[in-house]
Amino acid sequence: MTKDLRSFLAEVVSTGAGEVKHVSKQVDPRFGVTAYGAWYDKRGDYPALLFSDVAGSELRCLTNLVATHERMALALGVEVETLVRSSVAGQGRAAHPPVEFKGAAPVQEVVWRGADADLTRLPIPTHNELDGGPFLTAAVGVTRDPESGAVNAGIYRHHIYGPRRLGVWFFGSHDGGTIHRRYAERGEPTPIALVIGHHPAFLMGAVSRVPGIGGEYDAAGAYLGESVETVPTVTSGIPVPAHAEIVIEGHILPDELEEEGPFAEWPGHYVGGGRKPVIEVDAITMRHDAIFQDIQASGREHRLMGALPRIASIHEAVQQKVPGLRAVNIPLHARMHCYLSIRKNSDTDPTRAAFAALNTEPENLRAIVIVDDDIDVYDEREVAWAIGTRFDASHDLQIIPRWNGPGGLLPTNWSYDEAGGRTPQRSSAVIVDATKPAPPVVFPARARVPEEAMQAVDVDAIETITSVTDLPGWA
Repeated sequence: MTKDLRSFLAEVVSTGAGEVKHVSKQVDPRFGVTAYGAWYDKRGDYPALLFSDVAGSELRCLTNLVATHERMALALGVEVETLVRSSVAGQGRAAHPPVEFKGAAPVQEVVWRGADADLTRLPIPTHNELDGGPFLTAAVGVTRDPESGAVNAGIYRHHIYGPRRLGVWFFGSHDGGTIHRRYAERGEPTPIALVIGHHPAFLMGAVSRVPGIGGEYDAAGAYLGESVETVPTVTSGIPVPAHAEIVIEGHILPDELEEEGPFAEWPGHYVGGGRKPVIEVDAITMRHDAIFQDIQASGREHRLMGALPRIASIHEAVQQKVPGLRAVNIPLHARMHCYLSIRKNSDTDPTRAAFAALNTEPENLRAIVIVDDDIDVYDEREVAWAIGTRFDASHDLQIIPRWNGPGGLLPTNWSYDEAGGRTPQRSSAVIVDATKPAPPVVFPARARVPEEAMQAVDVDAIETITSVTDLPGWA
């Protein structure tokens, strides 16, 4: 059976009781969808939420699908422990290039053209209180490079301006932005297709940091364990997944910009915005009973979906420069930080590792912490201990001035004034080398209980004391 959104949803239901909640009450797309996710979030619970009655739309809306490590591990076919405590969960997978789908594609069972291709017919949420309007958050933008012909995919943010107009924000090293600039320099519109609703592994491939333009479909196939079956869009011929739920087909205008935002991004602040390129919608295709997929903006799913594929990409890039790399972690609560564990052979290894990570994720990473391979980068206490015992700020701290920005998603990439205005600026990154000196220097040994002694612990000999009368010898 081909893997898609429905196959994964069925798998979640069959393997995890209570992991999917159905909301039958009508909800307003403005804050109503995200209110349920926020309600569960406050209770430390993150079920997938399926809304069958979103005001103004006949389509169902699904959100919070992979807001837990358990469901993400299920999507990738790995153990939860592997996902939570390993930076190689997405590596070592066989490549699966896309293949053309034969026959009538499910995603083109319904075709809206002209005035019928109306974005307001979709259940697009307005997510947070100060958002400038509805935004697409789980749409994979697919474009084709006019120079090489390579097909590129990525998740960008899309502000809905009207029935047939929406924005697109490319920033930093987004290859989609490079493709658009190449079309714009020719004075031509950029054909684009926005794919909504697919297996989480497809989305993981789309946000992977693949070197060069294109390759995301191959990465998605590797995550899926099978090739993505594609079909040409009805207007521009761009290949899109045949088993997606919805595809919005359009073109980016070459010389028109519109004010975008505000929108609450993953750092949890309202930043960015400004005048961005505009997409005009040409057609909308979908399944006859399509499910609209959303990602809760600035929520746990947003951070998890963004962090995990980047961990794998950073691991691959750093290992090319420092073969002694052992593990990479980008903590969900601070996606601006990256922890690298290395077996250090040279005192230059930490700097080489740090810059490889920074160049893989230049827009978002702000602090790189390098530790030795005896430190667990998935344990904040271990990382903090290494900084406290192996880091000397006088020679182990490097500041890279004007590394990030200008502008973007991080609040410090802007300067602010008393009138509420702001100006884009560049900000710095930092490298914290919390490693011991390289051999042959002898550094003090770390206190440890022998591993064989811990393995000899007899858990059956342990009793829980619930009353003082249970204490041995207690009179």
